[in-house]
Amino acid sequence: MVMITRNFFLFLSQNKFVKNRAMKWGPKFGTVRQVIAGETIADAVETVKKLNETGLSCTVDHLGEFVYSEEEAIASADVCVKTLEAIAEAKVDCNLSLKLTSLGLDVDRNLCRDNMLRILETAKKHNNFVRIDMEDFSHLDATLDLLHELRKSYDNVGTAIQAYLFRAEKDLRDLKGINLRLIKGAYKESPQVAYQKQEEVDKNYLNIIKIHLLNGSYTAIATHDHNVIAEIQSFTKEHNIPKEQFEFQMLYGFRTELQKEIADDGYKMRIYVPFGEDWYGYFMRRLAERPQNIRFAVQGLFSK
Repeated sequence: MVMITRNFFLFLSQNKFVKNRAMKWGPKFGTVRQVIAGETIADAVETVKKLNETGLSCTVDHLGEFVYSEEEAIASADVCVKTLEAIAEAKVDCNLSLKLTSLGLDVDRNLCRDNMLRILETAKKHNNFVRIDMEDFSHLDATLDLLHELRKSYDNVGTAIQAYLFRAEKDLRDLKGINLRLIKGAYKESPQVAYQKQEEVDKNYLNIIKIHLLNGSYTAIATHDHNVIAEIQSFTKEHNIPKEQFEFQMLYGFRTELQKEIADDGYKMRIYVPFGEDWYGYFMRRLAERPQNIRFAVQGLFSK
């Protein structure tokens, strides 16, 4: 039943008709506004300020992916640059997350690379870090290839590894020493490349987290699963891994009490804060990830 529900919402995330209907409501509709910081950079920075005041670090993501023109890609890069400048001006504790498709990866690789170089140079100027979000499997090799090229000149860039992929451990070992966000995975992938059973994904997720930690690499553990969090807390204590070597990450608007509890226990807790007008795909993938998210959405909808 969980897989059927997941597949349904992943289908909706790519359905243009449903997207067009939903987008008419805007991000202020129902539960969407509870998990999206707003439409503008100013909205995002204001949200980050409030989260920082409660002891939470942040990373912001300007929503948008799969652009198909050079003009759109450059415009998206401009927003990333302006966002980094706004973060620096506001002096908030916040990184930047982005997707390479939003910067033109599907248009022209060199265009995407040039956009990334401009963004990373801005981040370097402000002593900030940029996370390349991992997308679907069809973009995996291109993402890692570009990451390796960028790392030759910039050390303030990392990416994410998705535990549901068979190749996750190999990719992780190839990226030893790099700041990685480790996640279970949010796209529908074929049985040829990805685990289909949740218990297999969970097992591999814990496996790659422990490998990266034991390698001495900085590890961002992105999960709302309290069982995973508890196990990693015990594991790091057992192996004398300092709290400075890892952080937990959660999505804005989800499990807020647990976020604060983790931060109060002395762990770095970073909140992934999305903003922008193109919220639909992001929102549907969040509903697909966990049945608990669907209940959260429905409760929010009927509370309005």
